Amino acid sequence: MGQQRTPVRTAGLGRVFGAEPASVCGAVLLLPGGEEVSTRRRSPVWASAFVRSLGRRFAREGRAEGVAVHTVRYRCRGWNGSEAQPAADAQWAADEVVRRYGDVPVCLVGVDVGGRAALRAGGHEAVNSVVALAPWLPEEDVAAPAEPVKQLVGRRVLIVHGTNDRRTEPELSFRLAERAKKVNREVCRFEVHSDGHRLLGHRDEVVCLAADFVRGALFGHPVSRPVEDALAAPPPIGLRMPLAAGFGRSLRH
Repeated sequence: MGQQRTPVRTAGLGRVFGAEPASVCGAVLLLPGGEEVSTRRRSPVWASAFVRSLGRRFAREGRAEGVAVHTVRYRCRGWNGSEAQPAADAQWAADEVVRRYGDVPVCLVGVDVGGRAALRAGGHEAVNSVVALAPWLPEEDVAAPAEPVKQLVGRRVLIVHGTNDRRTEPELSFRLAERAKKVNREVCRFEVHSDGHRLLGHRDEVVCLAADFVRGALFGHPVSRPVEDALAAPPPIGLRMPLAAGFGRSLRH
């Protein structure tokens, strides 16, 4: 018998939530969490649950505008060094959205490793906005090039991080946002005080904030006053904006 070949893994899109394919006017690609190094395919359970809650909210609030929401299925859940596989899979997914739906704006929404993938893949020509929630970013190393930010020029960017995150360092996302703000004014970052990596203490507020931002970025709706203020404020104010408890219950435009 010949040697059995290992099948080549390919990225994929989960089933669509939201508009029917013929009426899609914008798309959200959800990028789950992962690991620094791993060849396993399935994302961590908590990260998958988080993106599902985001997907349901985006689909419900954007249905009238024609939003299509897909979760990206990675080839494997590890970033895996220079291969940066989740970022490459996000690029593939954006290409797939264009193939399926035509020239529609795309928002990349990532959690943990998916947050870094969203930021890295934000330069895709179809992408007009990026949301990175508790993004996993590399430790700064003078011997290695800094995480790129120039690909974010022309995109609207939201970063959200819990101040008590012990898995991904909030200060690293602040520093990246600070560098990105120098080349792109449309960058803001919110801090969720006392919350950890999974943002469990303020999950509703985080989901509401992301939904508000995405509707504004994809369809031109006015964003809430806190997002408007964060985008307009100079560093560091707009990059350390506190996410207020109860955000979403009484949005003021």
